Amino acid sequence: MKKYFLLIALILLNFSLLAQEKAEPWFKDGEAQIVSAFENQNDWIRTDLWVETTFDTDGDGKPDRMHVDVTRPKQTEDGLKLPVVYESSPYFAGVAPEVEGAFHDVHHELGAEEKEIVHPSVKRLGERPIISNSQIKTWVPRGYIVVHSSSPGTGLSQGSPTVGGDNESLAPKAVIDWLNGRAKGYTTPDGNEEVKAYWTTGKVGMTGTSYNGTIPLAAATTGVEGLEAIIPIAPNTSYYHYYRSNGLVRSPGGYLGEDVDVLYDFINSGDETKRAYGDSIYRDTEIKNGIDRKTGDYNEFWAGRDYLNDMKPMKAALFMSHGFNDWNVMPEHSYRIYKAAEAMGLPVKIYYHQYGHGGPPPFSMMNKWFTKYLFGIENDIDKGPKAWIVRENDKNDNPTPYADYPNPDAENVTLHLKATSKNEGMLTVEKTKKQGTQTLIDDYNFSAEKLAQLSTSKNRLLFVTPILKEDLHLSGLSKMHIKLASSKPATNLSVYMVSLPWNTDKNAKITDNIITRGWADPQNSKSISESEPLKPGKFYELSFNLIPDDQVIPAGQQIGLMIFSSDSEFTILPNPGTELTVDLDKTTVEIPVVGGKKAFDKAVNR
Repeated sequence: MKKYFLLIALILLNFSLLAQEKAEPWFKDGEAQIVSAFENQNDWIRTDLWVETTFDTDGDGKPDRMHVDVTRPKQTEDGLKLPVVYESSPYFAGVAPEVEGAFHDVHHELGAEEKEIVHPSVKRLGERPIISNSQIKTWVPRGYIVVHSSSPGTGLSQGSPTVGGDNESLAPKAVIDWLNGRAKGYTTPDGNEEVKAYWTTGKVGMTGTSYNGTIPLAAATTGVEGLEAIIPIAPNTSYYHYYRSNGLVRSPGGYLGEDVDVLYDFINSGDETKRAYGDSIYRDTEIKNGIDRKTGDYNEFWAGRDYLNDMKPMKAALFMSHGFNDWNVMPEHSYRIYKAAEAMGLPVKIYYHQYGHGGPPPFSMMNKWFTKYLFGIENDIDKGPKAWIVRENDKNDNPTPYADYPNPDAENVTLHLKATSKNEGMLTVEKTKKQGTQTLIDDYNFSAEKLAQLSTSKNRLLFVTPILKEDLHLSGLSKMHIKLASSKPATNLSVYMVSLPWNTDKNAKITDNIITRGWADPQNSKSISESEPLKPGKFYELSFNLIPDDQVIPAGQQIGLMIFSSDSEFTILPNPGTELTVDLDKTTVEIPVVGGKKAFDKAVNR
């Protein structure tokens, strides 16, 4: 028997060595392996070209052409055809410098006219034939061709940026069409000498982080044939959800005052002689008229930049990746697309870690995803648990599998407010009647972090659970229901769930303090598409989701619900003094507890 197994092992080894000698892809444990003949960078063939699109966004009357580079093993010149890993970006050719006044000034009353921002100019890099070196050392030795492209109006690509407009979906579609012989590629941006993609199978996988992770989804929503699988990492899936929240003007974390027009200037690295046209048509007209910083309402402009609205044609297998503590591109972006793709019956998987912006899935999982859908190797990556979540004390390469996200064992537990003093109270499953109201005073000078640590404050309301006797696992969306009145016609509303006592240690883990957050505009109590000035003193009811999370709150902590107004890190910052009055009997928060009410009761009462 031992001789039999030894013989099998030798046969398998010979097959592996033979595959490498032939310079063909080979696979082990469902993953593409490094082929020694593909490793020598000096042998790689690196070329660039321009792919013709179906749109004209620089006003010259000709279809825009996208700048594309290709890196492939030399063996593809001898008839070997390989699939493609493709990354596209608006950042490859450089971005705008930091200039004072380039961001919107957020220090003003809500709804007030804002002064014009400064528009910095990008110094274009536009190198060729190498647009980027990303992905190459990882995938080319494993038997893939790597392709990059600069998105419209960036680098040596023609056209204009639109920050989520249709051309940013159609541009990568054109590149994939070219890889499949359906679009034309040329050796120069304006010439007629064609370039053919004779060296590929036509099967394409896309990946990238942030904006580079948005573009794979944008391409997939076109339903383009040949795009088999995507791995978006921390993608922006809706510019409204990036720059607004439930009717409120809200900046992405770390970029207070940024908006679509600011991002347009940041990436506008294309042909200097064509920029004036794009500035006039897109930045100074379409974007300026559409973003509506006065009300923050959802409108046609935002609907056209929300990929959830465009998913019907999508066929690509989706592997999402995101961090639960990404307060730049918040995890709601991946969650909403993942759930929609799942409902459509597409192959889906999601990986969440506990850190901030970026962070790909473990490489083995990415390898298997592309191996399955680009090479057709059966490896079971599409089967079994759909969700892989890194627990609080684990490393990112060691996620825990779950059947799905949210955890199928999670059930909403409704917590009511119970006042114990002027601006503090308890969160309880029992409802207390006839409590009246509590009032807070808006003052952005007190950060959320500071407010959460104060034992008492007139600038926030804070309600806490009993001290947890054992760990409590939350998974999914918490939902806020609030009834409030404002002393002014407009006000910010910010809601945080925090873990207390606050860990002030400089080495505190990112999961120690913030559980989740949410923001809303009380003027949009009826709809995010319709604002109505508040009547001072009149009560309004609104409901909204907080940002998705999956977190184990350890025993010894308390879950705190903090309600305040202006958020110094995220919102417009009006003069302090607006009063928000909350009806305690009509305000609740639903939290998704793994094990439901039984688990919650056990954690707080054991």
